Amino acid sequence: MTTPDRGEPEGDTVAGASPGVDRGERSGRGRRIDLLAALSFVALGFWVTARLWLDPRNGIRDNRSDQAQFEWMMAHGARVITQFAYPFHSDRMNVPDGVNLMANTSVLSVSLPLTPVTLLFGPRASFLLFLTLGMIATGIAWYLLFSRVLIGSRGPAWLGAAFCAFAPAMISHANSHPNIVSQFVVPLIIWRTLRLAEPGRWLRNGVLLALVIVWQAFLNLEILLMTAIGLGVVVALFALRRRDLRHRARPFLAGLGVAALFAAVALAYPLYVQFFGPGSYQGLSRLIRGYSSDLASFVAYSRESLAGSPRTAEGLAKNPTEENSFFGWALVVLVIALVWWLRRNVLALALTVLGLLFAVLSLGREVIFDGRETGVPSLWALLEDLPILHSVVPTRWALALTPIIGLLLALGAERARQLAVRHSKARPRIRFWTVTVLAMALLPLLPTPLPATHRDPVPTFVTSGAWRPYVAGGRSVVTLPPPDTNYAEPLRWSAVTRLEMPLARGYFLGPDDRPHAQERGAALFSAPPRPTSSFFTVIRQTGAVPPITPQSRVNAVDDLRYWRAGVVILGRHRNADALRRGMTELTGIQPVFTRGVWLWDVRPLTD
Repeated sequence: MTTPDRGEPEGDTVAGASPGVDRGERSGRGRRIDLLAALSFVALGFWVTARLWLDPRNGIRDNRSDQAQFEWMMAHGARVITQFAYPFHSDRMNVPDGVNLMANTSVLSVSLPLTPVTLLFGPRASFLLFLTLGMIATGIAWYLLFSRVLIGSRGPAWLGAAFCAFAPAMISHANSHPNIVSQFVVPLIIWRTLRLAEPGRWLRNGVLLALVIVWQAFLNLEILLMTAIGLGVVVALFALRRRDLRHRARPFLAGLGVAALFAAVALAYPLYVQFFGPGSYQGLSRLIRGYSSDLASFVAYSRESLAGSPRTAEGLAKNPTEENSFFGWALVVLVIALVWWLRRNVLALALTVLGLLFAVLSLGREVIFDGRETGVPSLWALLEDLPILHSVVPTRWALALTPIIGLLLALGAERARQLAVRHSKARPRIRFWTVTVLAMALLPLLPTPLPATHRDPVPTFVTSGAWRPYVAGGRSVVTLPPPDTNYAEPLRWSAVTRLEMPLARGYFLGPDDRPHAQERGAALFSAPPRPTSSFFTVIRQTGAVPPITPQSRVNAVDDLRYWRAGVVILGRHRNADALRRGMTELTGIQPVFTRGVWLWDVRPLTD
């Protein structure tokens, strides 16, 4: 494919027909380039996760809780396949209420296919494979979309795809967010949307688009929402600017209607469970909806970039996993220059408008600059309470800038390639300056391997199944401290047992249904606190045992009965002595140390 001299992509590319592939691209050389591109993504994927592969004791250092939660989700997918468990809700955590898995990151579209890996090698292996292959597949999918549909040249396509899959925001989310870095379905959605304009195939193309939409819905709904908004803006701008495409509106709209109908039918029940089923919630809390992108972060370097460090990112992001807007000043300057250079390109114009929209949304309800409130309200303040949008973390809108910038880089590199072809005498200089500018902007953003740390081994009490007699009759295992967003190790223990070991409480999103809650119905990152869980949270955080009163002991018995507790266990923990003393004084039961845990048999209290 060649782009017209004025810099606008051809109508067929925008409308969905794949660009023509010339004889050179059909050659063995083209296939070898495709293979090298794929291998480069494989190398980058394993480079980022190298420390996890090299030592089986390692876990992700900067987000242990989410890794434990995803390992639990991988075990749930295996349980759905092997035991025909209900996929959208589980009673294996948060006994007795269970967890609404549609309202959480259940990743069924990946956990179900990876069941053989989970059963043979364990949930850690399937999590790590999910994370690594997700990044690799994302790079390959963007490369195929760019090289076959949107750009047409392999070199620029590789450049854009590599950025889409391994940009700083993606590496930041690689800290235990495999559902976010696995964006390989997004290029498929874009491709199938473009194909809707083909005359005479509206039914077939609509059904195929619906299938990839459903696939993405069971992977990550936030990414699906951003993709839908992005495609809507781009298609609308093309409809306004490219009159030559309007004759394709009828098959496009017909196919879009078919896709919407089939996707709605397929997702109707799962979405009903998510928004109205047991354990559903009414949006995120205002605290989480306040997680926004600092305006200064757009020119800063992420801690996982070659030029970055914890110091360069300090105070500009809520945590290492949400560095969505760290592009570095050199890339920002390059993107501004590319927008000006490609200003007559309709696709570049649409991407610019879309990028500005997502950047503004990511600023949250008030613009923050270098950690300081400016008092300037942002667009998100008007939108954050709307249905659906009240479940989005605003800083993640900046995540959508990554594929936008990736495509702009590919368009710019393709324009430079065309200039070199047309001006043979200046070709060496054009290539030199193209490589120099790209290197200055992108080399500082090269990813570094994810930081890892040793995780404590799962106690033998768990792996041996010694807990089984204690959970007979529908009882649960209570761990000290009870699991929540800051301590999720028990989810990893349960995952190792293939969820046979049921847990009281857990780490998940569930409704705050307390009668006097300030945001009743909004999401909490665990079950609503009970007196005993709050008691042990204080010990976990401070290492000190709060004063114990007769009412504390009554509350402890009531809570153990509510949780249907059969046994309380305590594994390795930095505040293990205080936790053990607190439980002993609350219940009056002396613990026994067995198979790597302290154990309190509380069945006499809960019968």
